[in-house]
Amino acid sequence: MACALYRMKSSREILEKTGISRATLNNYIKIGILSKPILKQPQPEEGDAKMMGYFPEEAISRIEEVQRLKREGLTMAEVVARIGFAQSGREQVAAYHSPSVTHSPAVASPQSQEVPADNRRALRLTLEDVHYPAYMVNYNFELTWYNDEARTRVLSGLEALPAQSEARNLFLLLFQAAAGESGHFGSELLRVHLALAKSRLAKSSVLGLLRDLDRDGLTLAEQLFDETAAASEGKPIVDFSVDLIDADGHPESWRVFASFFREGIFVVYVPAQQYNATLLDFLSQRDAVIRDLMRKRLPVLTPLAVMVADLQNSVKICSELPPEEYFELINQIWTTMGPIFRKYYGTYGKHVGDGMVYYFFPQPDSDYIFNSLACAQELKSEIRKISKEWQLRKNWLNELYLNTGLHEGQEWLGTFQTATSVEFAVLGDTINHASRLSEFARFGTIWATKNLLSKLAHQKRAAVDFGIARKGEDGQEHFVASSYSQVNAMVDLSCERYEKLRDIAMLPITEVRSVRHVA
Repeated sequence: MACALYRMKSSREILEKTGISRATLNNYIKIGILSKPILKQPQPEEGDAKMMGYFPEEAISRIEEVQRLKREGLTMAEVVARIGFAQSGREQVAAYHSPSVTHSPAVASPQSQEVPADNRRALRLTLEDVHYPAYMVNYNFELTWYNDEARTRVLSGLEALPAQSEARNLFLLLFQAAAGESGHFGSELLRVHLALAKSRLAKSSVLGLLRDLDRDGLTLAEQLFDETAAASEGKPIVDFSVDLIDADGHPESWRVFASFFREGIFVVYVPAQQYNATLLDFLSQRDAVIRDLMRKRLPVLTPLAVMVADLQNSVKICSELPPEEYFELINQIWTTMGPIFRKYYGTYGKHVGDGMVYYFFPQPDSDYIFNSLACAQELKSEIRKISKEWQLRKNWLNELYLNTGLHEGQEWLGTFQTATSVEFAVLGDTINHASRLSEFARFGTIWATKNLLSKLAHQKRAAVDFGIARKGEDGQEHFVASSYSQVNAMVDLSCERYEKLRDIAMLPITEVRSVRHVA
């Protein structure tokens, strides 16, 4: 009788009754709004497909609730937080056969908890309400934020976050914290974070992050890496069960939840017996969580490369185009650039003044200096294509040029907060010098400092065509490859036009003409 009452709906029925597309259905499964379907052979009247997916009958009402909430203007993150995660179809079938079954926390529906669904929004957590150990790391696994519970319970009384980014390596901090504990304690935590790292990085990159461990620690880490399955970055939240040691030396069962963001990974520890759905509701509010974390991000002294780029004659172009076409052009440029910056791990930055600013930070699996050069070169190529497109469209002679300056250094990275957003900001001369180089550049050239090129390994520097155009005795310009020049040797700094360049007068720079990709 229970099976008859619990009628499953085929994916075909779901699509027909709700009007959603198959792609939307798959997306709802991916983000946890719907459970994964049970696959079985369809009935003869359901078509001739070999296999078909079947969902619990409540799937239709859940989709209709999603559609209603979206009409009210809620984001998908807010929708997930409102309705919670779906139970799997198999668990719901089991529930009908055994009404007394208590579901495990990993799959329990928020509606099955003590907190009524209508009240969950009012009881929603904030970052300050998380009284469990919690912290965030970037994809170099450098600690960027932690709460006091994490400091005392996981990081063994870490007094303060080191200023240098390399000293914030979470693996090293965990090994230091475990020095006075049992080997099991260190292994458990290391296994969790190796699973998180393995979802994004190759083994060589992960071991590179561990290079400062002693021989025994490195051997243990390599063994655990080989034994550990990668966490699924495709899921909004992943979780692990671990045993940690309490103050009396006894093992305690904990759950470790990790949520992936573009900016890094947020990790929170919860005693297994204290798990509740409100925490998952909080973690599912991805926009709100990352905004809070970015506001609380602690400043760090980090190596970086800075790119400042400016559209030449933007005022003239704006005056010549109707407003709608000018905004169309600017939006086209930004739409084209976005994927390129993401490809090379560029981070949008806040800077007082004109021009776009992007930061390139050390990456465990690529060279951040080379990333900045390759990104600038690819942007230059794409701007040329957009320029030709608009020349044909408008029948004008204007050329679109993106003038680019690149510099590297070690600076303090923090966040700049407004009422509606949180943006990265860098203090120091690195960004100012890159900005001056952008002003120096003309007609789409890319100028970089000697410091930046010198940081490249020989093989990668050989892939960059750079140098200085110098006038010979015949009055003709000759390009001298692999050379540099001080700014004051190329322009007359007494001229009012070059007044802004006086603070980089002695800076050795070079023109980057092309960048070849290397394996």
